[in-house]
Amino acid sequence: MVPSLALAQDAQTAPAAIPANDSATPPAAVPASDATVAANAAPVIIKYTVRVDAPGDLKELLEDNLDLERFRDSPRMTREQLFRLVRAAPEQIRTLVSTSGYYTPEVSVTFDRAATPAVVDVKVVPGEPVRVGETDLVLEGFAPNPEQPADKQFDATTLKASWPLKKGAVFRQDEWEGAKRAILRQVVQTRYPRAQLTDSRATVDPEEHVANLRVVLDSGPEMRFGDLRIEGLKRYPDTVVRNLNPIKPGDYYSEAALQAYQSKLQDTGYFASVEVSADLSAVLDQQLATADGAPTDPDAPVVAAAAAAKSMDPLPLLVRVTENKRKNVSAGVGISTNTGNRASLTYDDLQVFGLRMKSALTLETKKQTAKADMYFPITPEGYNHSIGVTYERSDIAGEVTAVSSIAGKRAWGTPLLERSFTLELLSETKSVGALPKVTSKSLPLTYAVTWRRLDNLLLPTKGYAINAQIGGAVLPVLTDEKFVRGYLRGVYYKPFGASSNIILRAEAGALGSGSKNGVPSVFLFRAGGDQSVRGYAYQELGVKEGDATIGGRYLATASAEYQYWFKPTWGAAVFYDAGNAGDRVKDLHPKSGYGVGARWKSPVGPLNVDVAYGHAVQKYRLHFSLGFTF
Repeated sequence: MVPSLALAQDAQTAPAAIPANDSATPPAAVPASDATVAANAAPVIIKYTVRVDAPGDLKELLEDNLDLERFRDSPRMTREQLFRLVRAAPEQIRTLVSTSGYYTPEVSVTFDRAATPAVVDVKVVPGEPVRVGETDLVLEGFAPNPEQPADKQFDATTLKASWPLKKGAVFRQDEWEGAKRAILRQVVQTRYPRAQLTDSRATVDPEEHVANLRVVLDSGPEMRFGDLRIEGLKRYPDTVVRNLNPIKPGDYYSEAALQAYQSKLQDTGYFASVEVSADLSAVLDQQLATADGAPTDPDAPVVAAAAAAKSMDPLPLLVRVTENKRKNVSAGVGISTNTGNRASLTYDDLQVFGLRMKSALTLETKKQTAKADMYFPITPEGYNHSIGVTYERSDIAGEVTAVSSIAGKRAWGTPLLERSFTLELLSETKSVGALPKVTSKSLPLTYAVTWRRLDNLLLPTKGYAINAQIGGAVLPVLTDEKFVRGYLRGVYYKPFGASSNIILRAEAGALGSGSKNGVPSVFLFRAGGDQSVRGYAYQELGVKEGDATIGGRYLATASAEYQYWFKPTWGAAVFYDAGNAGDRVKDLHPKSGYGVGARWKSPVGPLNVDVAYGHAVQKYRLHFSLGFTF
C-alpha cells in the first residue's frame, strides 16, 4: 500500500494548508525567481506538534522513536529540515512497525502549517501481523556421553521444547532476538560454556504473513570443573574459601554453581570483593596447542576438533578475593516507631584467636543492648558455628526486664532453607510496677527452620516464607521452670494484576509449662507494633497486670494488605491487622487495626510508612519499617 504524503504527492495541487513554496517538491506554478528568493532567505525556525494515530503499542513505539518526535523541540528546526523529516517518515514508520510484526501497514503523514503551532498528523493502520511459521532449530554437537547414565545426559529434547517463539505467535524483532539469547544462555550456563550460534535467519513472507525461522546452535566442547585455585589471600587461612566450596573436581560446568559459591563467600564478611569463575584461558591454551599441529590431511581438522572436544582438560575453578580490613568500627543514629530513638556503635574484628568477632552496643529509648558474637570458619560440611554473649534491658508496656545470656549456635542450609540449633543459658530479672523483682534462669534448646520460596529475597512480590521454631527447657538443669514452646509465622505474596499485589501474614505461638513464673519473658508472647498488629504500641497487647502488659502463653495474629504500584518503585497500601496474646486460648480476643500506607522499593528493601488506627484504643499511630524481615 502506497502511503499518503500530502507534502509531495501532487505537485499540481498541494493541500490548501501548505503554501506552494513550502512543498518538498515545488509546484510548477511557482516562478523560478520566487524559488531563488526563498532559497536565499534566512532560515525560518518553526515549531510544530505531532499527532500519532495508531494502536496502543505502536503509538508508544512511534512516539519514542520517530525522528519527527525526537527532534520536535530542537531550537534549530527549520521548515526545510521539517520537510525532510516528513518525507523520510513513511519509510521510517514502516521500519519501526515491522519490528512489532507488521510488514504491510497503511501509512499516512500530513502536515498542516495553518494550525498554531503547525501539526504533523501520522496515521498508521498496521494490517495483519506476520506470525511465526516453522522453526528449524538445529543442535550441532551435544553428543551423548557414553560414560554417563541416561539421567545425567544433556537433555536436548527439553532444550528444543523450551524455544519461546511458538508457531502462530506474532513475530516481533525484540522477541526474536530475545529467544536466541535465551536458548544460548540455557546452554552456556550449564556444561557447554563455549556454545555459540553459528546461524540464525528469519525469512519473512509479507504476502502470506508468515516468518519461518532457522537457528543453528553449536554446543562446543563439554566442560567440567577442575581443581580450586585461590588468589588474593594474605591474612586469612585458605579454609575460609575451601570449606565453602560446593563444587567438586569433575562436576559439570554450571554458572548457577559459580554464583552460589560467590554469594556464600561474600556473605562471610572476610572479603571486600569476590570473583568466582572457571578459568577458560586453559581451554584457549589447549585449543591453540591443538592448532599448532597444522595437519595436512583435509579431514584432519574435523577429526582433531572432535578429539579435542572430548579430551578438553577440566576448567580450573578460580577464586579471586580482595580481603576486607581486619577491624571495622561504625556508628549510627536513627529512630524506630517500636522502640524510640536509637544510637548504635559496632566493632568487628575478622581475626580474634582465628575467629570472626562481631559486637554492637545499641541504645534505644525502650531497649538497650550490648552483644558480642564469635564465628568459627564454616566447616567443609557447611555448618556455621558461633558463640555469643548478650545483655539486654527493656522497659516496654510497664514491664522492665534485664536479661543476660550466653548462647551457642549451629546453623546450616541455604537462603531457601535455613536451619539452626541454639542452646542458651539465660538469667532474667523482671519487675512490673510496684511488685517485687523476680529473677529466673533457664537453659533452653531451640530448633528453627525457615523456608523461602520467593521471586526476590530483597523485594518479594510472589511466593511465601515460613518460619517454625520448637524448643524449650525440659531438664531440671540450670532451669527454674521447665517448659516447651512452639512458634509459627508465615507470609504469602500474590500478584493481583499488573501493578498490584496482596500480602497475607499470620503467626501463632503456644507455651506449655506448669507455671509461667520462672519462664523468661523472652519466651512468652505479646503482640502489637510495626511487624505485628499495627495501630498499637510495640508489644502492648498481652496479659494485663495492673497498668502493665506482660507476656502470655498463647499468641495469634493475622494481617491482609493490598498494595498498588502507580510507579515501578512507588506505591500505596491499605491493610487490616488483628490479633492478641493471652494466657488461655479463649482469652485471644482479637484487637484490630487498619489504615493506609506509602511504599518505596529502596535499594536495601521495601520502605513502609503506615498510618494505622487501633480500634480498641481508638488512637492513630504512625509505623515505619525498612526491609523484608523474615
